[in-house]
Amino acid sequence: MFTDRSRMTGINAFFLLTGLLLFISVLASTVSARLGLPLLLLFLLVGMFAGEDGLGGIVFEDFFIASMIAQAALSVILLDGGLRTRVSSFRVALKPAAVLATWGVIGTAAMLGLFATWLLDVDWRLGMLLASIVGSTDAAAVFALLRNSGVRLNERVQATLEIESGANDPMAILLVTAMVGMLLQPETATLGSFVWMLTSQLGLGAIFGIAGGWVLSRLMARLSLPDGLYALLILSGGTLVFAATNLLNGSGFLAVYLAGILVGNRRSHATEHVLRVMDGLAWLAQAGMFVVLGLLVTPSLLLDHAFEALAMAVFLMLIARPLAVMIGLAPFRYRRNELAYVSWVGLRGAVPVVLAIVPVVMGVPDSRLLFEVAFAVVLLSLLVQGATVPVVARWLKVEVPPRDEPRDKREVWVGDEVAVDLLEYRVEPGARAEGLHPDEVAAEFGTIGVRCVALVRNGHLQRLAVDSRMRSGDSVWFVAPDELAERIARLFGGAGNELSANASFFGEFVVDPESLAGDLADAYGLVLEPQERNLPMRELLRARLGRTAVVGDRVEVGAFTLTVRDMSAGGVITAIGLKCPPPSVGH
Repeated sequence: MFTDRSRMTGINAFFLLTGLLLFISVLASTVSARLGLPLLLLFLLVGMFAGEDGLGGIVFEDFFIASMIAQAALSVILLDGGLRTRVSSFRVALKPAAVLATWGVIGTAAMLGLFATWLLDVDWRLGMLLASIVGSTDAAAVFALLRNSGVRLNERVQATLEIESGANDPMAILLVTAMVGMLLQPETATLGSFVWMLTSQLGLGAIFGIAGGWVLSRLMARLSLPDGLYALLILSGGTLVFAATNLLNGSGFLAVYLAGILVGNRRSHATEHVLRVMDGLAWLAQAGMFVVLGLLVTPSLLLDHAFEALAMAVFLMLIARPLAVMIGLAPFRYRRNELAYVSWVGLRGAVPVVLAIVPVVMGVPDSRLLFEVAFAVVLLSLLVQGATVPVVARWLKVEVPPRDEPRDKREVWVGDEVAVDLLEYRVEPGARAEGLHPDEVAAEFGTIGVRCVALVRNGHLQRLAVDSRMRSGDSVWFVAPDELAERIARLFGGAGNELSANASFFGEFVVDPESLAGDLADAYGLVLEPQERNLPMRELLRARLGRTAVVGDRVEVGAFTLTVRDMSAGGVITAIGLKCPPPSVGH
């Protein structure tokens, strides 16, 4: 029995305060979409308002605890991000993302460091340290904002940004550690030690991440556990990989991200359970981390350095990051609009704040100045760049129309590694499916692979009969292979809207990628080079693009436009859209 009542009161007050802050943060998510503000920014603001300068008046100045909480949260966020990263995205963006994760960080930090040294009139090492702190993009911000922005980016752009943010932490940590070493112990800061540090960070991070992911993916597939324990298995295993790699001077962030990729890409009966639970844990980690970091900062001190932070943020967004991106991606034939978007979505978030804590804990002179300026730069990045992610995507035309998708999808596992897909569709007003019997929909795709298993009307299950007809608002469940999901969805979409959006982007006609380019040229009057006439259409697109194709890539052939409409998981073009010129330009 506790004898010290005041301690019990303090413990309960702590739990009350923690729950209240998280509760307010989650409720604030309903406001973020209406205000057009990133949710992560609202989490930060909740922490700041609860802090010593805000309404809560909470004094929190323990940088070590804040760093520990933030690193634990980042490991969960990176694990969840890895689980949702498809290996196919590496086919598209591994090399360019690797360049941005190395050269991109170095180049950005070098340019920004020179500017910071001049702007703040400080020792060049301090200026470079500040630039190194904010030189890398943040995985938490990139994953959250890109996947919840409401726009579907072309795969090349999205994969580049996500892989870069998941892999650039080792370089950022190296630069910060190097600058701290040059300030505190310049005699031990040698080029050899920095090269060894980078090698161990990348090498051990890759080795432990791949090995840990391989073990976890096989355990998840072979163990028979209650559904709720699979996510705990992956979370605890990811934490072990993260901590063990850090203890051996590797990059725990890189390791846990790679482990998540291996687990997420080996589908098993437990995968969906893990993804659903990890989604909630990742949101909890983001909310808790940004609230704690908001508590740590003193808003009045931010105002003291508002001009310096604004100048650095502007230089970072408009000069340093764009130049580093353009130089780094020059060999990969990105279009100008893609380069501009990758440059703009160089989001700063928790990682720069965590890195800014390092000099404070190490006792670097003027480290509080670095922390306050870095935090202000993060705030401006989330406010300006984060809030404009969807708007700029539409303006720069790097989005593609949303896929026709089922309303819901479930996997019913009938073996350790064998599942059938259960797809739900809602009958929209004016849909082709309206008025049809569910079996008539199934018959369009063959009588074997597609079967209706449930028809739900006004929340009640309907008994299927010979005279059953689907009505607007009905939910219909089919057992069907996933490759047919999009084609079935087109029968249930509302009349006109989706069709016109897709036709406007992809073109009025769908071209067989196996057909010869010469046949299409003869039919539509396309002008081709003699050597192109015998190429299949998919090879014509690949040759003219000169790079790995993604959905949405376009090639102009005279007044006509050919667009990659669909691709297989292995990167093979499976459908091509043809957009004809207006009648006044026609042939």
